[in-house]
Amino acid sequence: MPVREIAPEELADRLRQPDRERPVVLDVRNPDEVRLASIPGSVHVPMHELPSRLDDLEELRTRPIVVICHIGIRSWHAAAFLESVGFAACSLAGGIDRWAVDVDPRMPRY
Repeated sequence: MPVREIAPEELADRLRQPDRERPVVLDVRNPDEVRLASIPGSVHVPMHELPSRLDDLEELRTRPIVVICHIGIRSWHAAAFLESVGFAACSLAGGIDRWAVDVDPRMPRY
């Protein structure tokens, strides 16, 4: 089954919804990348820690998750992994780099 992707503009629209309808943004980048730029309110779990931290994410199992990384490769793999273990996850197309271009041009790019 292919991994679903969401465009930055669609994610921005969904993040403006009431809390109960808003997806969880899961950032799988490394800590140094998150310090450079991040989407407010996102949950940070580095990609390499994801399998060992599934228990930490259990409370998110009933919510839609949008996984983000720098350009969309790590998030695609992380979303595929999360889907395989029962989470409703998709990947942010183009990552935070495309978010900075399409949604928040004030965000630093790297």
